[in-house]
Amino acid sequence: MANSFSNQLRSVIEWQNPTSDTLFEKWTQSGDEIKNASKLIVGPGQGCLFVYEGKVEGFFEEEGLYDLKTGNIPFWTTIKNIMYKFESAHKVGIYFYRKAEMQNIRWGTPSPITYKDPVYNFPVGLGAFGNFSFKITKAIDFFTNVIAGEDYYPVKAIQKVILSRITQPISDFLAKASFSYVDIDKHRIEIAEFSKASCESIFNELGFELLDFRIEGTSFDEETRTRISRIADMSAEAQAIKELGVSYQDYQQLEALKNMAKNEGGGNLGMQMGAGLGMGQMMGNMMNGQNQQQQQNTPPPTQSNPDDPMQKLEKLKKMFDAGFIDEQEYKQKKQDILSQF
Repeated sequence: MANSFSNQLRSVIEWQNPTSDTLFEKWTQSGDEIKNASKLIVGPGQGCLFVYEGKVEGFFEEEGLYDLKTGNIPFWTTIKNIMYKFESAHKVGIYFYRKAEMQNIRWGTPSPITYKDPVYNFPVGLGAFGNFSFKITKAIDFFTNVIAGEDYYPVKAIQKVILSRITQPISDFLAKASFSYVDIDKHRIEIAEFSKASCESIFNELGFELLDFRIEGTSFDEETRTRISRIADMSAEAQAIKELGVSYQDYQQLEALKNMAKNEGGGNLGMQMGAGLGMGQMMGNMMNGQNQQQQQNTPPPTQSNPDDPMQKLEKLKKMFDAGFIDEQEYKQKKQDILSQF
């Protein structure tokens, strides 16, 4: 506070260059400075309280220059009488406060909100974050009930109080609404509107007005994102299998045979050879099944021959491109088909 009022004339009471993170600040603890003052300056976006022996005796809400000696302020005559009788044992002070808006104050849910996703039907953890703006409207009530005579009260102190109260109704709303992972973004406006409406009374009780409430984003916990990613991969894989005309059961059997054939730690050459033969047969069945499905979907004028080596090569290439077989398996099967010419 000393830096804020350095080089100030004793006859003037003024809050110079307050920082944006200051909500309330005591101007002086010296009764002589207040008693000798002749003018009070309340700057733009400021307010001022006069406190004597722990009681708010009056306040200035409007900015401007006030001549204290004339006693033209309703409560100032009483204050001057107090000053004339001032003794060092009495506690007196002038508190300036920030009346301007406090903007872009950060908020966020302290921990993920857990509920069952209505689309995927498994538990998810959702968090939300954003910012809000507010301003003080009941300075005396707030000073009396919250500050309780502290010399300095920062914005972050009331921010902490507000966050501890607003996160509960927001969390309850999100848990009850149960927005799906795939739909959460389109509900941001709805979340913001509910949050503002439910939090207005909390701000009013503290002596503030909530001006706006914004949702900047939502985020699901890592476990939820991992599950969703796995589902997306499986869906893409299933779609690729469907386009190739292969059943998912056949694909799983092929994968099992491939893993068995590649298992060099088994030490059973006969088992590995059997797995390789089984895999070759499985690939042939899958390709023939695909040819039969394509025959069913092909218009009558165009006939398809399931034994045509060219068609087999084409289907084999699709299986390789889709990642169902590796390069060595692709080359081996390709050679088998070419040997039929």
